[in-house]
Amino acid sequence: MTVTPGAAPGRRTGRRPGTEDTRGRILAAARAAFGERGYEGATVRDVASRAGVDPALVHHYFGTKQRLFLAASEFPVDVAEVVPRLLAGPRDGLGERFVRFVVELWDRPEVRPLLMGIVRSATTDPVAAGMMRRLLAEGPFLALARAIALPDARLRATLAGTQLMGLVMARYVVLVEPIATMTAAELAAAVGPTIERYLVGDLGDLGDLGDLGEPGLPVDPSDLVEPGPPSSPADPGRPGQATAPPVR
Repeated sequence: MTVTPGAAPGRRTGRRPGTEDTRGRILAAARAAFGERGYEGATVRDVASRAGVDPALVHHYFGTKQRLFLAASEFPVDVAEVVPRLLAGPRDGLGERFVRFVVELWDRPEVRPLLMGIVRSATTDPVAAGMMRRLLAEGPFLALARAIALPDARLRATLAGTQLMGLVMARYVVLVEPIATMTAAELAAAVGPTIERYLVGDLGDLGDLGDLGEPGLPVDPSDLVEPGPPSSPADPGRPGQATAPPVR
C-alpha cells in the first residue's frame, strides 16, 4: 500500500469527532428536534443526525435524553435584567411592553425552538410540564408581578402567563390567523391592556386567594422546585421532584 507523504494512514471517515463547538451543535439540534416533535417524538439518533455526530457523542455530553432536554431548554433570558427594563416606563403601557417583549422573544429564530420544545412536550413529559408550570406561575411573570409591589402577585403572574401562553399557542403552534401574521406592535396594542389589568389592575373580590410571600420581594428560592426524573410506579415521588398529573 502506498502512503502519500503527510497523509495520516488509515484515517477513519464518518461522523465528526467531538470538537469545542460539538456541544453547542448538539444543543441547537436538540432544540430543533424537541421544537418540531416534542419530547416523546424526538430521539437521540435524530438529534445526532441533525448535529452531524455519532449518537454515542450525544450520550457522552448529556447522558440521557431527559438531561439533553433540560440542557436544551435553559431559559435564554436574564430575568433580573428584563424586569427593570419593563418597569422603566410609566405604569400605563406596562402590558403592551410585556406583550411585545414576549412576542419578540418568541420571534427570535434561536429561541423559538427552545420554547416550542417545552410547549410541545408539556403534555407528555412530567419534567416539561413542571418547566411549563414554573414558566407560567414563576419566572419572569412572578418576578414582574412582585416588583410592581401589589398583593396577590402569584395569582397576577399566573393570569398573565396563561393569557400569553394562549396567545403564543395560537400564533406559533396552531397558526391561527390573523394572530399568526400580526406584528409584535399590533399584538401588544391588542392584548397589552388585558395583561396590564392582570398585573396592576382591579381583579375583583379574590376572597381568600393570596400570594405566598410579601409583595415586592424577590422569589423565595424554596418556592422553585428543580426538575428531576419522572417518578416510576414504584417510586411515587421524592422531595424536590417536579411531577405532573397523568395525561388523560
